[in-house]
Amino acid sequence: MTPSRDITRLIEIMAALRTPVTGCPWDLEQTFATIAPYTLEEAYEVADAIAKNDLVDLREELGDLLLQVVYHARMAEEENHFDFGDVVQAITKKLIRRHPHVFGDENGEKAEHVKGIWERIKAEERAEKRAAKQALGIEEAPKGFLDDVPTAFPALQEADKLQRRASRVGFDWNDARLVLDKIREETHELDEELAGPSPDKDRISDELGDTLFALANLARHLDIDPEEALRRTNRKFRKRFAAIEEQAAKTDTTLEAMTLDEMEAAWQAAKNK
Repeated sequence: MTPSRDITRLIEIMAALRTPVTGCPWDLEQTFATIAPYTLEEAYEVADAIAKNDLVDLREELGDLLLQVVYHARMAEEENHFDFGDVVQAITKKLIRRHPHVFGDENGEKAEHVKGIWERIKAEERAEKRAAKQALGIEEAPKGFLDDVPTAFPALQEADKLQRRASRVGFDWNDARLVLDKIREETHELDEELAGPSPDKDRISDELGDTLFALANLARHLDIDPEEALRRTNRKFRKRFAAIEEQAAKTDTTLEAMTLDEMEAAWQAAKNK
């Protein structure tokens, strides 16, 4: 079998890997649940390539992410649920339907018009999906207002999505400074737990989680993506810690042998550059 630019070749390769007896033993053992973590990992690696502006890596990582889609579709086909063609049809149908201002005759000249169109159509799609599941005899428990926010999101992103959704019905502060007050309240409660005679790890974890949740809320009020803000700080940390390594190499020593004062001096020097 040879490589190809045609998507059908990738589908054929995946089918061969999943063919009993002649396929790959590892691939044959996988399920939706075991592959899901790899799907998330590949999506993050796509984002990492974009952040680095590395288009060579981006091409490869997009291929790895596409493989995940083909993998899940193949497993679904084996269970007679749907195949890759159905996946393509579903997304093309959704894109056409959600863009009547492009493929139809609705007004979508401004962003607010487009947002309104999307919200209306998404509501229609949710109703149709419920009806389709009912026709198949799939009974769904009544959904809460926040249930559409996936729990598989990174925790910080989930917090942001939950807060944005709750804000739609007015459950929100109207001033970022009030959120700062909440952060101070949460850090005070965290301090009290840490200062107690017998600190309880579960209660400390709860108070730390409350603090992080409040910080995510502040980021939303400031119109800042909390994930991106933390990634920026992570990049700064990497850069400044690399300066400590460079200083260790310059002085012919190791990180383990450096004192904290020496590390701090190198850190501050990098910070002030």
